[in-house]
Amino acid sequence: MFDRLTERLSGAVAALTGRGRLTEENISDALRQVRMALIEADVAVPVVKAFIDAVKVRALGQEVQASLTPGQVFIKVLHEELVRVMGEPARGLNLRAEPPVVVLLAGLQGAGKTTTAAKLAKMLTEQQKKRVLLASVDVYRPAAITQLERLAAQVGVDFHPVSAGEAPLTIVAAAKDRARRGLYDVLIIDTAGRLHVDDDMMAEVRAVDAESHAHERLFVVDSMAGQDAVNAARAFNAALDLTGVILTKADGDARGGAALSVRQVTGKPILFVGVGEKVEALELFHPERVASRILGMGDVLSLVEQVQRDIDRDKAEKLAAKLKKGKGFDFNDLREQMQQLENMGGMGALLDKMPGQIAKAAAKAPGVFEDRQVKRQIAMINSMTAAERRRPELIDGSRKRRIANGSGVQVQDVNRLMKQFLQMQKMMKQFSKGGMRGLMRTLSGRLPGGF
Repeated sequence: MFDRLTERLSGAVAALTGRGRLTEENISDALRQVRMALIEADVAVPVVKAFIDAVKVRALGQEVQASLTPGQVFIKVLHEELVRVMGEPARGLNLRAEPPVVVLLAGLQGAGKTTTAAKLAKMLTEQQKKRVLLASVDVYRPAAITQLERLAAQVGVDFHPVSAGEAPLTIVAAAKDRARRGLYDVLIIDTAGRLHVDDDMMAEVRAVDAESHAHERLFVVDSMAGQDAVNAARAFNAALDLTGVILTKADGDARGGAALSVRQVTGKPILFVGVGEKVEALELFHPERVASRILGMGDVLSLVEQVQRDIDRDKAEKLAAKLKKGKGFDFNDLREQMQQLENMGGMGALLDKMPGQIAKAAAKAPGVFEDRQVKRQIAMINSMTAAERRRPELIDGSRKRRIANGSGVQVQDVNRLMKQFLQMQKMMKQFSKGGMRGLMRTLSGRLPGGF
């Protein structure tokens, strides 16, 4: 989400890093670049002004000037001020109330409310073992109600059905009654969106809120909306007295301004961030980690948490046991690893959380880390016979041509896959001999930049 902002800010602070002394002049030059970077990222102008003023006061004070490494301390100041702008550490949903706790989602049409409702339901069900009921009052778009019903089935939660012609307040009353009688812990209500803020919309969402007695009133906002997101956030907060914000589509080509503006404009915390279309792609919003990513420091903590959450431990343990028994790593195993990578959002999503120097090194190897390339490799493996996947040594020239034709690629692409497979097989053989320490020795020096 912050690629362009990160690039501009990195350039702004690079000139200060390593300097033995900072002057008011070079600090002003750096802050001028920081200001331009924030404005280009669609950060609200009042937020930019307050941020720059706060950084300037600290940068010209003893905290930076008296330091032996003023450039590094200046970056630390930037980081801390970014965290302050984005708010307190993520708290998640506040469910400390008599069940069923009602969570109301509001926002403009297209912000991703319906998908976010399903993502929240999945997170609450799997991580907190809550019984969740989903309901939609978007009576103007029957397709949205159908979409939520399908998503509810996909994530394994119940959905409150809607009859044709039912009014939003009637739906809310019936859904609350069912949630109460059914002993549900949480009722999530997906409200109707509009293409722009209007009086009718605000009147309806206020009425739905009053009828539902919502405990959490969350504004769902598209990260790519820019200044429109700020204006909508201000209007919804005035109408609903929001309790929090959810940023969606943070995996897209967004400038990131919404993340730095919405909290400041509403005074409400950003609770979650959507990082993909899949129902698993919802994360707690950690301001300090996002600030690190903006400044090119990466977000390794979130990466580790994602791996722990999304990697199938049973399959990983079976592969480890297989290798320890001396059985070779085959194409079935490689395909499994690639599919798990896709389930985690792809290589791009992982590299986005890596420190800047690693991401830059990866960028110097075009094609290797592209998600499209992973899909092509999976297609090639799927074009192999079961015997070929188990015994790669069977694959000769004629078989390579058949695999290439079956997957829509060139023979050289198959050759490249075979070469990568042999390297992976060698690494896994080292793992079977020396465990993780042996594998790390094998990996040492292979990754770009020596990482």
